[in-house]
Amino acid sequence: GGIESKGFIYSGSNNIREVAWFDGNSENKSHPVGSKKANELGIHDLSGNVWEWCSDWFDGYGFNAVINPIGASSGTYRIYRGGSWFDNIYSCRFGYRIGDIPTMRGNRLGLRLVSSL
Repeated sequence: GGIESKGFIYSGSNNIREVAWFDGNSENKSHPVGSKKANELGIHDLSGNVWEWCSDWFDGYGFNAVINPIGASSGTYRIYRGGSWFDNIYSCRFGYRIGDIPTMRGNRLGLRLVSSL
């Protein structure tokens, strides 16, 4: 939710069924974007449905809370976040992340194209 964040566990709600497709409701498949409730900024499906690649390289976090941390300037693994239709509710939390080689592909992994206005 960015600066509009209400501190939810998932992107837009504390109730995962309102905002995400995950292993408990997906019927083992992805779903059209926008069929669940949006987050505070009007963005859909940041939790569940498919993992999303991020531009950050995987690096360890410190113990202090940081908003929008800057990752390593290079590395072997890229970050993806959000969980997928195949994953449990823990993996769909906005703070959960995985690192993998940038050539990783699969039906549970996607990306979100973003452009400035």
